[in-house]
Amino acid sequence: MRTNQKLSVSALMLTLGMVLPFFTGQIAVIGNMLLPMHIPVFLCGLLCGWKFGLFIGFSLPLLRGMVFGMPIIYPTGLAMAFELAAYGMVVGYLYERNHKQGIRALYCALLSAMVIGRVVWGCIEVMLLGVGGKLFIWEMFIASAFVQAIPGILLQLVLIPCVMLLLDHTGLICFHGREKEQIGICD
Repeated sequence: MRTNQKLSVSALMLTLGMVLPFFTGQIAVIGNMLLPMHIPVFLCGLLCGWKFGLFIGFSLPLLRGMVFGMPIIYPTGLAMAFELAAYGMVVGYLYERNHKQGIRALYCALLSAMVIGRVVWGCIEVMLLGVGGKLFIWEMFIASAFVQAIPGILLQLVLIPCVMLLLDHTGLICFHGREKEQIGICD
């Protein structure tokens, strides 16, 4: 994908990230369960690479917080900025570096990014809440990062591969990697 195409796709993912939370009805509990801003960031990292994923991931929650007031910039939006930046960067970096870009590589990159992003989020929450004199304990981390997020994690693990397969089927991206490039399908 050329740079101008990556910029266009990144802008589309930023727009999707701004709009998708409206489908959760701006209800924080549902948004925390379905994680609507995560999906465009993962897709941006996968489609455009780690640099674009990092930038869109970091800017999306901050921009959305400034424009719509959700998420609240401190501490939620700031912690999400680092979390989503980690998602976009890790998923893009790991997927780009895999020599066979298919379902297995996608799931390895996605799962690794999900764990690393949540760890980054937890570390940032500890720092931000510590500055405010509040505690962020282990139980809060597990509940917020994993237990409450199970529906969103499952949605991501189903939806993102389906989108990638659909884009491959239409010929917009070469999802299955080197084999098709060798026969000239994904030029």
